[in-house]
This record gives sequence, C-alpha cells and structure tokens, in this order.
Amino acid sequence: MTVNIHRSRLAALRVLMEKRRIDALIVPSSDPHLGEYVPDHWRVIRWLTGFTGSAANVVITKSFAGLWTDSRYFIQAEDQLQGSGFTLVRLRVPHTPEFIGWLGEKITKGGRVAVDGRLLSAVQMRMLLAAVAPHHAKVSLTTDLISSLWSDRPPLPDSPAYDLPVEFCGESRSEKIRRVREGMTANRADYQLLTAADDVMWLLNIRGNDIRFRPLLLSFALVSTKQVLLFADEGKVPGPLRSALDKDGVVLLPYDTITSVLSHLDDGESVMLSPSTTSAALFRAMPRKVRIVEDLTIATRLKAVKNSTELTNIRQVMVRDGVALTRFFHWLEESVGRIRVTELSASAMIGSLRREQDGCMGPSFSTIAAYNAHAALPHYVPDDETDAVLASSGIFLLDSGGQYFGGTTDITRTVALGRPGENIRRDFTLALKGTISLAMARFPYGTRGFQLDVLARKALWENGMNYSHGTGHGVGCFLNVHEGPQTIGTSASGDLRTVLEPGMVVSDEPAFYRQGEYGFRTENLLVCAEDRETEYGSFLKFETVTLCYIDNTLTEVSLLDEGELKWLNEYHENVYRSLATFLEPGIRDWLRKKTAPLSR
Repeated sequence: MTVNIHRSRLAALRVLMEKRRIDALIVPSSDPHLGEYVPDHWRVIRWLTGFTGSAANVVITKSFAGLWTDSRYFIQAEDQLQGSGFTLVRLRVPHTPEFIGWLGEKITKGGRVAVDGRLLSAVQMRMLLAAVAPHHAKVSLTTDLISSLWSDRPPLPDSPAYDLPVEFCGESRSEKIRRVREGMTANRADYQLLTAADDVMWLLNIRGNDIRFRPLLLSFALVSTKQVLLFADEGKVPGPLRSALDKDGVVLLPYDTITSVLSHLDDGESVMLSPSTTSAALFRAMPRKVRIVEDLTIATRLKAVKNSTELTNIRQVMVRDGVALTRFFHWLEESVGRIRVTELSASAMIGSLRREQDGCMGPSFSTIAAYNAHAALPHYVPDDETDAVLASSGIFLLDSGGQYFGGTTDITRTVALGRPGENIRRDFTLALKGTISLAMARFPYGTRGFQLDVLARKALWENGMNYSHGTGHGVGCFLNVHEGPQTIGTSASGDLRTVLEPGMVVSDEPAFYRQGEYGFRTENLLVCAEDRETEYGSFLKFETVTLCYIDNTLTEVSLLDEGELKWLNEYHENVYRSLATFLEPGIRDWLRKKTAPLSR
C-alpha cells in the first residue's frame, strides 16, 4: 500500500510538471532555515518518496526520478525506495550537490528547471544557474507544487519561546548584540542577516521547541546598528519575553515579513550574510544595488567559542550524563539474557535515565541503538520492523545524547555482550587508537581541524582500513548537536577554513564497520584549551569532557603503545572519581571494575 502511495504521488507531480511545462523539478530536504533537522511540515521527501533519512535531494524529470544521498543512508534508501518509482543515486562525496552536475548534463536545450527557492541555498542557486546556462535553460525559483498535493500536511510548529537565563548563557543578549555590531563595523556592514535559527537563539538568549531534538524557535533576525528585527510568529513569543526583548532593542515582526523587509533595503546599504544558510528566495529578495558581504555569520563564529560559564556548565552536564550512561550499561549487562531487551527498549531506557537527571530536556538526536550487523550502519535508528532482540553474545553500539539547560551531549560506546573474539578486539582497538590519538593531540594555534584528521585514521590506514564519515563536528551549548564552523575532517559539518580555538567543543569519533557483521565507534566530546607558549608560538590541546567507561573486554592491550595505555587508564580513573559519589553502591562497585587499570 505504501509503495502505491509514493508511486501515485510521483505520477501526480509529473502531471503538474507537464501542465506548467517543467522539465526538471528539484525537491530539497530542507526548510527555509536550511538546517539539518526540519519540522514535519517540511519533510517533503519523506512524504513523496518514503525515504526517512535527514539528508537527500530529489530530482524528477519526465523519465527519471532520482534521490541523491550519502553513504550513511545507502542501505536504508535502497530498502525504503523499493517500488516507489524513485532511484537511489549514491553520492561520491557526502553533502555535495552532485544532483546539480547531473542536471547540467541532462537538461535539454531551452529546458525549464523548477525549485522552491525557499529551500535552496544561495550557493546552490549559483551552482544551478551556472550548470544549466550552457544549455540556455531557465530556472524558476518560485515553484511550489507540493502544497497543492499534500492535503494532510502537518502544520508549522507553534511552540512558545522562552528566555534562557544568563546563568546558562554566561553573557547577556545586549552584550552579544554589541559584539555582533563590532563585527559588523569591522566588515563595513550596515546589517547582519541571521537565517539559521541557532544563530538567532544564541544571540537573543532564547529557546523554543519547534524542531525535534533542537531547542529552536523558527525565526530570522536582521541586526542593524540601532535595533534587531526578530521575525517570528508573534503568538509564540509570550508577553513577558516580548517586553524583555523590547528593552534590549529587539523589535518583533511577523515571521513571513522577512522577504518584504529585505526587499525594501536602500540602495548602497550593505548586508553581511552566509550564502550557505541563506535561501535563494531571501538572497534574491534584496535589491541589486545592496552590497552583499558574504562570510560565516558573526554569530556563528562567536557562538563556537564557549565562555567560562558555558564550559563550567558543560562539565557539570557531563557528570549527569555520565551517571545516566553508567546506570544504563549496568542495567544492560544485568538484563540481557535474563529479560527481553531489544534495540527499541534499550533506546527507551537510556532516554528515561537521562530524563531523571536535573535539567535534561530530552534527547539531542535520534538514538542509535544497534546490535551486531545494525552497528555497521553509522546512522541506523531502530523501528518496529528492524527492532532486534539482544542476546548474551555479539556487539551492541549506542550513539546517543541529551539536551540539558547547561549543554548538549553526544557520545557513542560499543560494548561486548559476550566474549569477543580476537578479530573483534583488533578492529575495536584500531579504531579506539584513533579516538585516543586525537584526544592526546597538541598543535600550534592556527591549526584547522582537517589537519588533525590523519591522527584519528592513522592506525586504521596502516592496516588498510577506514571509515567513510567525518571524524568530528562542533557541538552547541543547549543548541544543535551538530554545530560548526569547527570540524575535524571534511566540510560536511563545518567550515574547513575555521581555525581551532580555545573554548571550542568538538566530537572525537573514529570508527570501523564491517558490513553485515558489526561496527565500532568510541565517541567523546573534547574542549579545545590552551597548552603552552614556546619560542615557536602558542600551542593548544584537547580536554576530554565526556565521562563514561570504555569496554576493556574489547580492548586488545598489545595494540596500544605506552602513551595510549596511560591515557586510557587515566581516563578511566577520572571517570570513576567523577561519577562514583553519584551512584548507588552496587553500581559504584560495578563501575570500579569497569574502570580498573589495564596492564600488559
């Protein structure tokens, strides 16, 4: 029945395309803020194709319908697209617009390409126009064919916004606004346009609940030298918050007036914006004589460096998160083989244990609870059809996180549910060596994340092994779990030009997967910190702030050098000392055994 639904939706869309003489229709998996996660109202690709992954682009022509996605979702997409009329197109490089290059080759001379410009970035718009220009094809950026077909489309979210106290932010909104204006002056910009909701939340010290796993209010902001225009649904901003914003020079305007306001900017005025997070629709709305200053937003750069209050809160949150995780893995070890434990029930348990912790508002992303072969799928999320029962053997991987008022967590641990064999211990340890190597890194100021990526992969590469995803991403402070611009590895989750600075938080998650068998990932969060000054300049290091034991039964000690073994033993001692006083006696004794030092 589901297959017939998606086939019929594709057919109905092609009828509309023919009526409007559209040769190729682009359907992105984004919303007007171009974020990673979108409200159900904007999950068009899921409705149209049945594919539920978070990253994809669809192109439909008269004879072909393709869905472009990356290696995280190849197996999932193959399964979900069966019989839908859509063909999986495998991206060679994650997060790249290869569908645009395909269109540049396939579009006929004088053809017409259509897309909803609200869902396409200004960067992608330029690439699209350049790709089809040799064919003299036309591009419509104002085409919305979906709304007329999606009769039961979920409404836009209507959650209320709320003030986040300065005890969690460490800095008032007025001070943040002042610092953004300083950046505007340095860039000779009259306005700073903020289109990413997390930038707006950070600047104004507010939060919402419009997007699952993200404490965001769907909103835009336009900062000038005299005031800040906040574009949000007025009914979602309570009176007391509105008054507080007004005192700081923040003017609330209806959400859908952003385009009109931008279109009335004066000639010669300058607007600073990020072309990768600004939609084509908003970009094109500005008069041609407005000067555009393109760069990462000032808010994005400032937000990446956590202040002392935020860092203190993050460390406290890690203790609470570590307590929840320790209780979970104790429960898992005591329960598997005695009661029925499945991937879904394990996922529910870690969620429940986190919510018992002070200040936890829920998960920071969909929990990856993966048993055996499912652990070889980096972004597998169990459902009713795939839910596996855990047995007293094999491998279990848990990638999960929590949203706390004081910070956002993201951690992966892999544990053995029985006695692991030699090959399993070897594969696990080679990936673990990467986690440890990156955590131990010392590097000069001015280093960019991709320059450290080899440290995480070296042990695997030396054995002819690798993993296909990035090594590390930035993490927000009670905001997005994936939050640049800092990144370790590719530009998929950040900006390759960004220099690592003290106060930045990044993930450390080398991995290894054997398809159809198992997967390993040991992920911690790191805080970049000052190390020392030498005659060669300023040096930085990482502090591992995640607190959860690493399964020593999976660790092949002979593969660790002295420095790695020392790091692991010291880390485990810190985990125990940090968590012990918050644990019940039985679980505390259990953790003491789990963190016992290893020796050769």
